[in-house]
Amino acid sequence: MARRPRKQRREPRGLLGAHMPTTGGLPNGLLEGSRIGCSVVQLFTSNPRQWDPAPLPVSLIDAFHAARAETGIAQVVAHDSYLINLAAPDASVLERSRSAFRHELERAELLAIRWVVTHLGAHLKTGEDAGIETLTASVRGLLAETAGYSAGIALETTAGQGTSLGYRFEHLARVIDGAGGDPRLSVCFDTCHAFAAGYDLRDRETYAQTWEEFDRIIGIGRLSAIHANDAKKPLGSRVDRHEHLGEGQIGLECFRLLVSDARLAHVPLIIETPEAEKMHPVNLARLMELARESAG
Repeated sequence: MARRPRKQRREPRGLLGAHMPTTGGLPNGLLEGSRIGCSVVQLFTSNPRQWDPAPLPVSLIDAFHAARAETGIAQVVAHDSYLINLAAPDASVLERSRSAFRHELERAELLAIRWVVTHLGAHLKTGEDAGIETLTASVRGLLAETAGYSAGIALETTAGQGTSLGYRFEHLARVIDGAGGDPRLSVCFDTCHAFAAGYDLRDRETYAQTWEEFDRIIGIGRLSAIHANDAKKPLGSRVDRHEHLGEGQIGLECFRLLVSDARLAHVPLIIETPEAEKMHPVNLARLMELARESAG
């Protein structure tokens, strides 16, 4: 009787990490990320609640590159300031937001960070079409002003809370198309945000349906990062509240599917769950265990 061939074991998925605090300096985000097992780190390159951060000193840039070499962190992603609204209807806020984001790209370029993640902004009751038009003009202008940079813009899916744009895949597609499909424009998919916006991910069937829709409207090839967060609030609630993996409304099956999805193996999975100091190691360990099980 012929022996059944043994199932070939795959290596567990790489590119698992978290948004790390940078208390004490940017290099510490990499060092702490490495300490808890991250192979990818997301961070703020300046205080996310300030409009005009000081320029990065050369010594800090050098220390950041040294920490990256020391830790072997495979990829670093930046997230922009909370204050930025690239769809703002107010001219002064819009100009300040565009200037601040241009500085985000400049810092990312100096730090050799490929993508700066940003929410699509809020139209503030002027209407989604007007907001998307303003946002698209912002993105086009920023890409033109930083022509020749390696650093690009990653548009993040949102929950659609308030007047926020980006809760439908079509919103992101319109911005990408309006910017001429520039290769320095990508998408960051947030599981909590997408779920709150109405895209189900809880089981194999709904997970497949959501990604089929994403691929049809935007294209999986446009994906540069995934924020792996469970959700406190129900499907379609339009409320952005992150929860620890497996403890929220989405559940662990979504994350089990994510770490075993061959189409997404090159895309960083980044945790942004609450209580970073205490719980990032726990949530990252959960992702790693799911990855080991899937490689099984």
